[in-house]
Amino acid sequence: MRIKARLAAAAVLTAAITTGLATPAIAAPVAPAAAPKAAAAPAQAPAAASASSGTVTEAQWLADVTAAIAPARAYVEQRTAEQTNEKRAIVFDIDNTTLATHFHPFAMSGIKPVVELAQYARARGVAIIFVTARVDFIAPITRHSLTEAGYTVDELHGRDLCDLFKPVQQYKTDERVKVENEGYTIIASVGNNWTDLDGGHAERTFKLPDYNGLLS
Repeated sequence: MRIKARLAAAAVLTAAITTGLATPAIAAPVAPAAAPKAAAAPAQAPAAASASSGTVTEAQWLADVTAAIAPARAYVEQRTAEQTNEKRAIVFDIDNTTLATHFHPFAMSGIKPVVELAQYARARGVAIIFVTARVDFIAPITRHSLTEAGYTVDELHGRDLCDLFKPVQQYKTDERVKVENEGYTIIASVGNNWTDLDGGHAERTFKLPDYNGLLS
């Protein structure tokens, strides 16, 4: 019972921190005009009317996520077709990119098409690395949630005290640079907010829906 109680308390803490501390990462500026339209359009267009009214259903969101992430599998297949000594990695955001924290804030369930992409890439030798605006002191909880959802966690980067004073986009860009300095080539970056993707240091980006900041 004590273990169950701790897990329940951890879930409450994670949800509170995700809502409170991670929100600035989600409340990003609108995508710049120069951002690739191909990556953004599939995720944003289908539910524009719902988003403008401040609501979106889970079914609509999952449909939009599926459409937005679909091109990534073909890209990973093509990018990993040649066997080389290159260390390849995909960098994923967490909240509402890999875990459904908006619709399931306590269960932290995985998002099926994203789980499938990560598993497919990992099977083809690609490292799965997570860069999140969550604070790093809840890293064990976050890692447990990701593992339970079906992800392999090769690395997990969370914000320490100093990172809290950085703009989120700068923090995430800096973390991708750290990944590159480990010898990885980041073949893709996946996130639901422009702060997850802008700043470079990834060959391709895949933007999932956030409906202009509606999904925290």
